[in-house]
Amino acid sequence: MNQPLALDPDLLRAFVLIAEGRSFTRAAALLGRTQSAVSMQVKRLEEVLGHPVLQRSKGGSVDLTSHGTYLLGRAREILALNDEVLTTFREPAVAGTVRLGTPDDYAFRFLPQILARFARFHPAVDVDVVCAPSSDLAQRLQNGELDLTLLTEGIEPRGYAATPLWHGPLNWIVSARHTTHRQTPLPLALAHETCSWRQAAMRALDGAGRSYRVAYVSGTQVGTQAPVMAGLAVTVATLSWLPDGLRPLRPDEGLPPLPDFGVVLVKGLTARQPVTDALAEHIEASFRMEASGDLALAAE
Repeated sequence: MNQPLALDPDLLRAFVLIAEGRSFTRAAALLGRTQSAVSMQVKRLEEVLGHPVLQRSKGGSVDLTSHGTYLLGRAREILALNDEVLTTFREPAVAGTVRLGTPDDYAFRFLPQILARFARFHPAVDVDVVCAPSSDLAQRLQNGELDLTLLTEGIEPRGYAATPLWHGPLNWIVSARHTTHRQTPLPLALAHETCSWRQAAMRALDGAGRSYRVAYVSGTQVGTQAPVMAGLAVTVATLSWLPDGLRPLRPDEGLPPLPDFGVVLVKGLTARQPVTDALAEHIEASFRMEASGDLALAAE
């Protein structure tokens, strides 16, 4: 009697990472393997299953076949159970709690993906996430309330090493259904006075001689976007995440250009080790992976 074939968790893990990122290259970077090695893993998986699960599109991206769509959900369940059993029966290599700070716009768009991937590799690590403006996060880091945080470049406290993650433009954000940006004075929805995005927007308008008023103030990105969606104001943001109903203003629509901003990762001086190092390395690798796909990342 022939022995039934088994699904190798390593093959399933490679498949899931490829399916989520729609890229062999990104999956290989996360797994620490070559792209050819990851391709061989997928080939082996397809041989075991007897059906193709991935297919390359004309644009170079990777799509799921009908069998791949079915497999993805089951593969996640299998890997979760596999990791749970292993964690139960042996001491994990990295365990504990790490306190991570992040501005809320980054949390909405990219943090779920990063935390999900991190949990697969380090299932015994708990991550406490604090969402707040960069200025608040920098102060909490200095107070020892955070182990690791994302900050706007230039906000990091003195004496703390900052790892650059991303650099890109700030944009005017307007309603997709209203023409509020044509009003005089220009109504703005911005963060509090210490916010570098707010300061950059006001400097740009002052330099262009454009009159404005700060009509709405909020400490969160969602709070500044709500009046914009209602057609009551204009705000600023990067293009990392925009909900339906908002759009970036085109350069020819009358508002002055805004400067670029960078995102850095800063570790606390009394950070918990080695869980902090493990998450920091994962975040850096994730940003490198996303950069290869030309995705915009940002923090307030």
